[in-house]
Amino acid sequence: MKFTTAYEEEVEVLEVVVDVDERDLMVYNDDYNTFDHVTNTLVRVCKHDLHQAEQCTWLIHYKGKCSVKKGSYEDLKPMRDGIREAGIDAKII
Repeated sequence: MKFTTAYEEEVEVLEVVVDVDERDLMVYNDDYNTFDHVTNTLVRVCKHDLHQAEQCTWLIHYKGKCSVKKGSYEDLKPMRDGIREAGIDAKII
């Protein structure tokens, strides 16, 4: 005797939404700006605490660049402009 069971399985599919608009605010090293100036600018413009700003400044110095903030273009643009107004090279990538 052969038994067969027929059933349907319902599967819930979870959709992962990735924010493709997230970008990096990249700050680049130069030979003109002092550590204090870069650190103070990151505190003032990006609202970093002093420790975070100092860490970013060291990375900028030794690696040549550092992603100091992540977010949408609209959120990062005023920060990029503020950093550039302080004479520091910054780009949104």
